[in-house]
Amino acid sequence: MKTRIFGLLAAGLLLVSGTAFAQEHWNEGPVWECSAYRTAPGMFDTYIQWIRAHSEPINAESKKQGLILDYKTFIHTPRDQNDYDVLFCTLYPNYGKALDYSKGDDDRGNAISAAHWGTPDNAKQRELASSRLAMRTYMGTSYHREVMLKPAS
Repeated sequence: MKTRIFGLLAAGLLLVSGTAFAQEHWNEGPVWECSAYRTAPGMFDTYIQWIRAHSEPINAESKKQGLILDYKTFIHTPRDQNDYDVLFCTLYPNYGKALDYSKGDDDRGNAISAAHWGTPDNAKQRELASSRLAMRTYMGTSYHREVMLKPAS
């Protein structure tokens, strides 16, 4: 029993010391949520026009209301047919804001979408936004912690 407790304490100490060691190199910053898409052949310009007309205004209002810190769009030259060509990233202050559900934030986001689409009906909004689905394939979402490196000593 003592050996098991000692082993668990030792493992916990190693985990904490590994995290503490990493922290000597940087300060933690905000978190980027990045979603990758591959546009269908011949649909790149049409898809970007759709994004400019619909996603950009919603993101701009979300930033203005403080739901997100920032957002960016990246264009990428695909390495092969299984690689993305458009990456949308949204900046949150921390992993909690990026990953955890908040009814208050969800309600504010829904109000922004309702104003943009002209209806609070989620089913109608999905129907209005569905044309984008034929223009691209979702490739995945990843989360990235931004860090500020400390000066070398």
